Amino acid sequence: MRHHDQAVLRLAMHFTGSDSEAQDIYQEAFLKAYRNLGSFRFECSFYTWIYRIVANLCLDHLRRRQVRKEDAPVAMDGEGKPFDVLEQVPDGRAAADPERGLMNRELSSRIRSALDRLSPRERMVFELKHYHGLKLRNVGEILHTTEETAKNTLFRATQKLRGALSDMR
Repeated sequence: MRHHDQAVLRLAMHFTGSDSEAQDIYQEAFLKAYRNLGSFRFECSFYTWIYRIVANLCLDHLRRRQVRKEDAPVAMDGEGKPFDVLEQVPDGRAAADPERGLMNRELSSRIRSALDRLSPRERMVFELKHYHGLKLRNVGEILHTTEETAKNTLFRATQKLRGALSDMR
């Protein structure tokens, strides 16, 4: 558990975007691994197996969230227009450039929005490959599919992201 705990928590945090939800998935993943340790057949590495458990829990979580249309709470300004509270928090770093900070927040927001429009499986494949640096073969193992299917899913996800972000060039 100690060997993989940070990677598991990082993966859960990345997909849920919530510290408390990531902690829940983290605990559930290790509990599930512990309960099913007897069924681990050593056909893959323990790392792949625990990532598969976390990936499945995250996919289930994302699917449930999609069904419930659970979005981050939105605050309203005086005119009734929504705004992101986190964007209102000033950057206290001495070297912070307000214009650059605004551009980074806008870019981050656009990327998050584009990622949210992917299917849970597309998002999982894209993020495992690009954010966690896994090889497509490992992504396929984690998601119980072939490397070729993972490659095709990554291609679709990349195309959708390019389309969603194409006006930023």
